[in-house]
This record gives sequence, C-alpha cells and structure tokens, in this order.
Amino acid sequence: MPFEARRVLAVVMAVWIVALIATGIAPHDRVTWLLEAAPVLIAMPLLLATRERFPFTTLAYVLICIHGLILLLGAMYTYAMVPAGHWVQEWLGLERNPYDRFGHFAQGFIPAIVAREILIRTFRLVPGGFLFFVVVCIALALSACYEMIEWWTALALGQGADHFLGTQGDEWDTQWDMFLALAGAVVSQGLFSRLHDRQIRALRG
Repeated sequence: MPFEARRVLAVVMAVWIVALIATGIAPHDRVTWLLEAAPVLIAMPLLLATRERFPFTTLAYVLICIHGLILLLGAMYTYAMVPAGHWVQEWLGLERNPYDRFGHFAQGFIPAIVAREILIRTFRLVPGGFLFFVVVCIALALSACYEMIEWWTALALGQGADHFLGTQGDEWDTQWDMFLALAGAVVSQGLFSRLHDRQIRALRG
C-alpha cells in the first residue's frame, strides 16, 4: 500500500471514529442513528481489509470520508431535523428541510467515483462515454437498492421508521431521491474525471 494512501486512510478512520463517538453519544433517535450509521460501520472494516490489495486514490478516500460525515450528521439529528438544513430552508423559503436532498445527491456523487475507480482498475474499462454511462447506472442502482432498504425497514418497524425514511410528507420523495443520486453521479464525473484519471495513473506507478 503506497504511503500516501496509507496516511489518507488513517485520517479517514480517525475522523470517522471521532464522528461516530460524537454523534452516537446522544442522538435524537437511537434506532435511526444505528440505521443511518450502518454504512459507515460496514465501510470501515471493508476499507481496512482491502487496503493492501486495493488501496483507493486520495480523491476516493477523501470523498468516502465526506460521505460518512454526511451520513453521521443525518444519523445524529435525523435528516429532517439537521440544523444546517433548517438554515437553508429558512434562507430559501423552502417547504422542507433540504438536508435529505443533499444526502441523496451525495449518494450518487461520491459512490460514482468509487465505482469508476473499481471499473477502471479491476475491469480495465477505458475512460470515456461507455464508462460514464455504466457509472451512472451503478449509482442509480445503488440508490434504488437503498430505497428498497428503506421500504423493508418501514415494513419491519412501522412508525418507528419515520425518522429513517425522512419523507417529510412528500409523496414523490423516492423519485426525488433517485433523481438526485443520478444527478450527483453525472456532476461528480464531470467535475473529477480528469483529476481521478491522473491519480489512478500515479497509483499504478
């Protein structure tokens, strides 16, 4: 594992541990915290277990870290009650707290770079239109899977899943979530593809 990747991963782990402790001490709802923090709790051992065989680029690690923090902030307050979202809601005169929308945009924006890296390095896909399309499809599929997990959770917990679902009374919430994930994947690749390609070449040596 390259020294730079090792150092960045160590920072990611340290930041996540601090965030898990800070958000887990007194969350608004303990069940919601566990559900929302689950991706971070799953990703930590996976990143550590694969660090030698498949260290990610600095860009991917940084974005993964940010995604974890977005999830944990939502876990602490519930997505419908994150204070920063309320500030934006009041500033823009919105009908609902937009933090959930931001979280689902990130759900496409950040996994897109991770998927892109795996496809390039493992499956040898060449950067270009086909890779762009496949990454967008993967991001949209992940978003759809998450929506099904929310559905199954709602069936299992009933009203106890209200904070986890975070629909805030919007009947089109599921469609918005998937659309924003798709948009995030498109924007992410548009912004970072060249930088990502350079970092992948440097990682290959």
